[in-house]
Amino acid sequence: MSVSKKNLQKEMSFMNSLGSRLTGNTAHTQFIRHLEAQIEKMGIPVYRDPFYFKKWEAKEYSVSIVGEDGSLDGIHVSSVHPYSGETPDEGLTDELVYIKNPAVDYLKATGKIALVEVGNVNFIPSEVAFDKRSAWPEDVTMPKNYEGPVITTFVKFLHTMLSRLTGAKAIILKWKGLPDDCVEGQYLPFNLGYRGIPILWVNENDGNTLIEAAEAGKRVHFLQTADKEDMAYTESFYCILPGRNKKESVIVNTHTDGPNCVEENGPVALLELLRELKDRELERTHVFLFTTGHFRLPRFKDIRTGAFQSASKWMVRHRDLWDGAVNHLKCVANLTLEHLGCKEWSVVDGEYKYTDRPELELVYTGNKFMDELYIETVKSRKTVRTMTLHGHNLLHFGEGQNFFTMGIPGICLVPAPYYLCTESESGEIEKFDIDLMCEQVGTFAKLIDRIEETPTETLGKSDGYRFVFANSVSGGRDFTPAGLFDGLVDTVDGLVGTIKEKISDVASDIAGKTRPKDPSDLSDQPE
Repeated sequence: MSVSKKNLQKEMSFMNSLGSRLTGNTAHTQFIRHLEAQIEKMGIPVYRDPFYFKKWEAKEYSVSIVGEDGSLDGIHVSSVHPYSGETPDEGLTDELVYIKNPAVDYLKATGKIALVEVGNVNFIPSEVAFDKRSAWPEDVTMPKNYEGPVITTFVKFLHTMLSRLTGAKAIILKWKGLPDDCVEGQYLPFNLGYRGIPILWVNENDGNTLIEAAEAGKRVHFLQTADKEDMAYTESFYCILPGRNKKESVIVNTHTDGPNCVEENGPVALLELLRELKDRELERTHVFLFTTGHFRLPRFKDIRTGAFQSASKWMVRHRDLWDGAVNHLKCVANLTLEHLGCKEWSVVDGEYKYTDRPELELVYTGNKFMDELYIETVKSRKTVRTMTLHGHNLLHFGEGQNFFTMGIPGICLVPAPYYLCTESESGEIEKFDIDLMCEQVGTFAKLIDRIEETPTETLGKSDGYRFVFANSVSGGRDFTPAGLFDGLVDTVDGLVGTIKEKISDVASDIAGKTRPKDPSDLSDQPE
């Protein structure tokens, strides 16, 4: 199966020209309509699932320090907090309170504007979230501790609740420990419900200016308005390529909403796969699924399929395409494509920059066979830096999670660069590599071929989550019983060695103080 770089480049350019495609906004709707039209031009019917939801989209926002003469000294806002809240149209002005000690300072912010530092989460061992299956090349590793904007905002969300409970009028969140250009435009966190309080983000340098203003007892003017719609429309859609086997299906999926050119460009990849498959005789029925709501997960999840991704609503509605009940298709494999063509940008010696290598491809594989199949397929690639993962501690990032939890074996591509949720004028296109995307789409084209020729019994089932214990993703010791035991042994050996060394030093010191002097050394003897 061939992959057209020209087609991919054309579709990427169109998608990125639309701008940020947040759930249900104008650009997102235009992108959905374009995708559907492209599929229908291929002669493939499109089936639509409509959804209505409460939409919130920031309109105007600003933060300014109020001078003694009433003048406003503007402070740069790095980004909005999704689905936070609104001020009156004229904004609000009040004293700024720096929440230095959360245990007591939140109470001081009652009826005022709170300023909260959000430090980069860089202390959680990567093995808490990730459990390694394989890697290619074999020496590929992740950082020892999982960090960055996404995990930081997903972990540190209680500031909003505390501010509301103590009656603050608004919140300014100050990034700490990440470069200013790294946090610019971060549309985070996107996994929370409507907050009911206006919230804005500022970078560390501008935040320090605000801390000085707060400590000087100054007031700030805070403005945030939003376009709100109680019955906003959006839709998921899917298409079907029938196979000779009328009992089994393979589901290839992604989502359509996202803030930049990599989040989410999975639909562009699916279009290309459809172009290559549409005229072939397939053994199994292939369902191509494009879901909405990934960036509004609190309203687009259904726990009846065991996870919280936007695919969950589609799965509940369309059990006939996957659950294997009487007269239903049984899904025997799932392929999920998200975030293709990512260059690695990271914080190196305090500077946010391109590292001259591709972003690590995180790939969840549903069982041992799927893992071996994926690794075997990527070995022939020109550019590859990948690690496969086992679902771990109920974590399986990306839109393949629901299929995994329902026992369907999958191969799910979900790289997680620092800029994954960044909104910017460029759409982060400077961080995108079309050649890498071509290789990744080519990998999944080969996987479709390989799965087509593989017996159902061999494909098997997903093997479920592992808990607590994990194979090391950082190149260190495995967080397993054997690894922990070896670590304990090494620790004990190290302590014993240290004790022996100390005893030896003490013994040598005592011996040096008590041994007879050399007779030839008479310098301190009386004449």
